[in-house]
Amino acid sequence: MSLIGFLLIGLVAGWLASTFMRGGSLGLVGNLAVGVVGAFIGGLLFRLLGLAAVGMIGQLITATVGAVVLLYLVRLFKQA
Repeated sequence: MSLIGFLLIGLVAGWLASTFMRGGSLGLVGNLAVGVVGAFIGGLLFRLLGLAAVGMIGQLITATVGAVVLLYLVRLFKQA
């Protein structure tokens, strides 16, 4: 996948995660950062579970799941 495609999937995944977590949008750069880091987290989690992302939709789901986990952990540590 090209860098542009990776960044677009990260942007959409970050926006979806912030929508799911009801935190409001983090802005363009914030959504992109959450999505890109979430893609790495999601890839690690899916690999540990023995799952594989196939195609663009699979990559989007993986990145979104990772971004949701990232936002959950950030909020958990922010409250403490």
